[in-house]
Parts: sequence; C-alpha cells; structure tokens
Amino acid sequence: MEPLNGPVDDRRSRRLRKGMYILPSLFTTANLAAGFYAISQAALGAAHAQGFLAATPGIDPMWQAARYFNHAALAIGFAVFFDGMDGAIARLTHTTSDFGRELDSLADVVTFGVAPGILAWMWGFLCLPLSINTDFRNKLIECGGIIGFAFLTAGACRLARFNITLNPQPKNPGRPGRKYFVGMPIPGGAGCLAAVVHLCLGYPVQNWMHAVLWMAYIALCAFLMVSTWRFWSSKSIDFRSRQAARLFVLLAMMVAAIWYFHRYMLFILAVTYMISGVVSRLTYAFRKRSTLPPAVPPQQALGAS
Repeated sequence: MEPLNGPVDDRRSRRLRKGMYILPSLFTTANLAAGFYAISQAALGAAHAQGFLAATPGIDPMWQAARYFNHAALAIGFAVFFDGMDGAIARLTHTTSDFGRELDSLADVVTFGVAPGILAWMWGFLCLPLSINTDFRNKLIECGGIIGFAFLTAGACRLARFNITLNPQPKNPGRPGRKYFVGMPIPGGAGCLAAVVHLCLGYPVQNWMHAVLWMAYIALCAFLMVSTWRFWSSKSIDFRSRQAARLFVLLAMMVAAIWYFHRYMLFILAVTYMISGVVSRLTYAFRKRSTLPPAVPPQQALGAS
C-alpha cells in the first residue's frame, strides 16, 4: 500500500528541484546588476572629473571622481566572483539549462564587455587635463573610444566562439586531461582592466604617455581574448583529489592576502593570468621549433634522390 505522504513528498521534491534551477540564475542576475552599477559609477566619475556635477564643498572633485571610478572597478571584480559562482553551482547541482547559458552570455556582454570598455575609456582618456594640446587631447579621446569598442567587440566574439564550440582545442595544447580556455575568457579581460583602475585607487590618467600605454594594454587584452592560445581553467581543479587539503589551504591563504592587500594582490593575479597565456604560447612555439628535424641541404637531397 502506497504511503499517504508519497504524492506530497513528490511535489516537494519537484518544487525544490525547480528552486535549485533558479539559484544559478540569481548569481547571474547579481553579475548583471554589478555591471549596471559599474557603468553608472564610471559615468558619475567622469561627470565629477569634468565638472559637470557640483562638487561637495571642501572636497577635491578629482578625489570624488576617483572614488566613483574605484567603485566601478570593484563592482567588476565582484561580478567576476558572481560569474564563477553561478557556473560552479550549476555544475554541482546539475541544474544547467539553455536558459541559464543564454542569460549568462548576455550578462557577460554587459558586465565584462560594455562596463569595462566604458570604464577604460572614461578613466584613461576622457579625464585627461585641459592643459594638453586640444587637438592632441581630442585625438587621444577618440582613439580611446575606438580601442574601448574594440575590447567590447573582442569580448563578444570570444563569447560567441565559446557558445558554438563543443570541444575547443587551443593552438598550443597543454597537459592531456586538463581543461583549458581557448583564448583569455572575457571575465579575465575585464578583471585585467579593473585591477589597474583599483591599483590606482580610481585616480584617472593625467598624463598623455600613460594614456598611450593604457591604450596598448587594452589592445593586448582584446587580442588575447580572440586568440587561440590556452589559458588555465578553474574547471580543472578537483577538490575530491588527494591534494584537496592543500588546495583549501592555498585558497584560504589567497583569500586572506586579497582581504588585506587587495589592491596589489588583485593586480598581481590579473596580470599573472594574462601573462601566463603569452608565456605558454611562446614556450610551446620554442619547444616545437627545437623538436623539428634539421633541414637537409639541397645538394644532399639531390644526391639521395
């Protein structure tokens, strides 16, 4: 005889299952909210730096602008965490869905494409001092807008390639059995830009040479996103392995270091991740070149034939 509470338990389990599907989407929504907040803070920072908003009496307008820019950078940093959490929760709870994947991609375009592109342009170019030659300053601002849009386009292309590729393989394969990203993921590119802004406490660029270096840095991040080079993926971490205790200790130490030295640690982690892809590509090219057979002179080739 079937127990009386059988249908009730079934309904509860189905309701709980539906609720688990919502949980990853909540983190994706938090990611999108952080992107919207970053855009609004970057706009407020640029408005204060250019004097469009009335400054608080007794407070330097540039300090207020830096405060807003720093908030925008921190919001992008939190969005990177939210983006990692929604995927991890979906995999752990087996609640991946087509809706969740599409929502995640759309949120990533806004948070890691539009928001860092606007922040990079406003922080690095739009706030240049008026003492610079007017024509040269305007050209820098225009070129900064172009490079910011290039970063957004590269990030969108990176996401599109990730969505349509079933089993992506990097041009320079790594260790068998390990998972790698093909090209730097768009959260990594956004984090590289936000880490620099946070390292400077949000104070905008005031030197045209620094603006040119910033332009080259943005272009490098955009190129790495559309490249086919391998980048480390956190999906390769297995907390069920024998080294799980060591991983937890290392993770705890890293969290503590970020908590106390967040400006420097976030910058070091972002730049190290970016450079790792370049180093792995150069190392692979050097090894591949050294293993090639020596070229046979034409005379010996003719004699052998």
